[in-house]
Amino acid sequence: MRMRTILSNVFFVLALLFYSCGGTQEKMVNEKLIDEAENEWISLFDGKTFQGWSKYGGGEVGAAWKIQDGAIYLDALNKEGWQTGDGGDIITNEEFENFHFQVEWKIAENGNSGIIFLVHESPEYAYPWMTGPEMQILDNDGHPDAKIHTHRAGDLYDLIASNEETVKPVGEWNLAEIIIDEGNLELHLNGVRVVSTSLWTEEWNEMIANSKFKDMPGFGKYQKGKIALQDHGDEVWFRNIRIKKL
Repeated sequence: MRMRTILSNVFFVLALLFYSCGGTQEKMVNEKLIDEAENEWISLFDGKTFQGWSKYGGGEVGAAWKIQDGAIYLDALNKEGWQTGDGGDIITNEEFENFHFQVEWKIAENGNSGIIFLVHESPEYAYPWMTGPEMQILDNDGHPDAKIHTHRAGDLYDLIASNEETVKPVGEWNLAEIIIDEGNLELHLNGVRVVSTSLWTEEWNEMIANSKFKDMPGFGKYQKGKIALQDHGDEVWFRNIRIKKL
């Protein structure tokens, strides 16, 4: 009886070891897949420098844009003017076509900013928003723009309102995602798809014709472009900026 008990215990330990090894192997495989997926992402901000970024229109990033605790920060309280002087919109040096872009942002109380994409940089366009659509960044509770249906946080600015509001309270970090794949556009905010549409179609052109961009011939036309972080005169922070080419 005692021998049978000992054998049973031995088999139990062996089975447990076999199961544990199998579980470990499965875990290692899963981690490998995750690592491979992560390796597809390209970091657009190293947390220390503005390498890969410049001021829209040419030149280095203005002094009002600073790096603070691993984030890009617009020191709007101490800069000269709006969109001028040591501020201004900043853009990636590289252009992107089909991509999945991610960034975390937070905005100061009563603040306004945006992420502008498919930006065409050219002397004929004074600002990024003359060519690139914008995912709105806003303090919905404090900024007057929030009264406009398509101007709230997460909206495709002045074109499509979010189907669900998922923005966090002012001062907290939000995860924004912009996905463009063969003309299909999705905006995600904090893990929820809030906007979905098709670019460069008749419906797209009609939507632009009924917006504030109707008299801007270059708006929403470019199928490849840069990504801009907007200086709208308010404090704003960006971190964990990365992109995956599709």
